[in-house]
Amino acid sequence: MKRRSVLAAAVFVIGASACSQMGGHSESGWVTLIDGEKGLENFTRVGGANWRAEGGAIVADKTVDNGYLLTKQSYRDFAIRAEFWADTTTNSGIFIRIQTAPKITATEAYEVNIYDQRAAGLEYGTGGVPNFAKVDQPYPKAAGRWNTYVITAKGPVITIELNGRQTATIRDAKFLNGPFALQAGSHGKEPGGAIKWRKVQVREL
Repeated sequence: MKRRSVLAAAVFVIGASACSQMGGHSESGWVTLIDGEKGLENFTRVGGANWRAEGGAIVADKTVDNGYLLTKQSYRDFAIRAEFWADTTTNSGIFIRIQTAPKITATEAYEVNIYDQRAAGLEYGTGGVPNFAKVDQPYPKAAGRWNTYVITAKGPVITIELNGRQTATIRDAKFLNGPFALQAGSHGKEPGGAIKWRKVQVREL
């Protein structure tokens, strides 16, 4: 009996480990799309960014236009947990509930911004959602360190948390379903700084 118990425990551990692998469901329901240098295959590339696996993350630092990693699945009610590193001039973000994929715009999706130097107004910069939700001062800064976004969307209510601070809340029923995308954008007429994604997970609610 003891031998059977040990064998059963080993099978359970192996099974639990398998569930935590790329694209698998953990016990809490999180699906990992990016884990270090793994996960590019979980996305469709849109645009000209030079996405690659490097230095323990998925990285882009050159783009001829706005480039994206677009999920292959659409989501309605969900939570996203994303760890990222941004440079000073990085123009990035997470576009959720995209309506016109593979075309991606901030008017046909909710863009959770990563842009410390947004020239059009810092109230819609990092932590804000252009066209939908301004962020209050002091304006968050993401450059030069690892950060964590937690985005929760349930029906018309979307909440944004950056490093534990709630930066924006949206109550809007315009977009209720769609894929999401990770951006690498330009900074004015120049390429934006590097964006690195170390962990990206999604859980349907």
